[in-house]
Amino acid sequence: MSYWTRRARAALPPIMVAAVSVAATLLVMFPAAWIVPQFTKATGGHVNLVDPSGSLWRGSATLMLAAGSDGGGATLLPGRIEWSTAFWPLFTGRVRMTMRQSDAMPDAVTLDAGAGGATMTSGAITVPATLLAGLGAPFNTLDLEGNVRLTWTEWRVLGRNAYGQLIVTLDDMSSRVSRVKPLGSYRVVFQAQGASGAIELSTSRGPLLIEGHGTVSPRSTSFQGTASAAPEARENLAGLLNLLGRHTGPDTVVLAFSR
Repeated sequence: MSYWTRRARAALPPIMVAAVSVAATLLVMFPAAWIVPQFTKATGGHVNLVDPSGSLWRGSATLMLAAGSDGGGATLLPGRIEWSTAFWPLFTGRVRMTMRQSDAMPDAVTLDAGAGGATMTSGAITVPATLLAGLGAPFNTLDLEGNVRLTWTEWRVLGRNAYGQLIVTLDDMSSRVSRVKPLGSYRVVFQAQGASGAIELSTSRGPLLIEGHGTVSPRSTSFQGTASAAPEARENLAGLLNLLGRHTGPDTVVLAFSR
């Protein structure tokens, strides 16, 4: 064995230790900013992280929600979303993160993602009513105010297919175009069924009665329903009903949307 071969073998262990140390240091210090485009891509632009700080393993950011995939009607939530990432699942090709939002989502949820899909545990979050403006007409015209809460069951994504239930509760809603306050409280249920989903809208209480159902798929979205006024509020709600749809009676309009 030559002199240089012996020297190379002697130097190899320290070099390997140094390389592993550098790699481990870089991994631990991986910036939180790395996760920002991953969230945007995975959620189709509906969930975005702004002003990230910390690292991939333990960090925080401001949560920005958008009703439209193009970022339309984007709304910043007060407080910060905080996360922690488990280290060992990475060796099996999975990312397991625990997240909570300091103001709007006090109960943590866990995201477990791998090459084949992702699962998020059930949870709930309170969002501002201004988020609805991102859905377009007529929401951007109505300028709604009220309490909006999202709750969901365990949510699974396999490829392009999603499975789970999302419930939107709208309590004591009002609009700047109507003198009637509140207009009512409503419940929207979205059931993800793979590549498509179903929507059901109903009224819990209030003088403005709305109901309907629709479907959502990658190729099309449609909704059919009706809006009507309780007899005692018919006169005061006439202008609002004119904005919502086509009259089929003195106090009822058809709600129709498709694209």
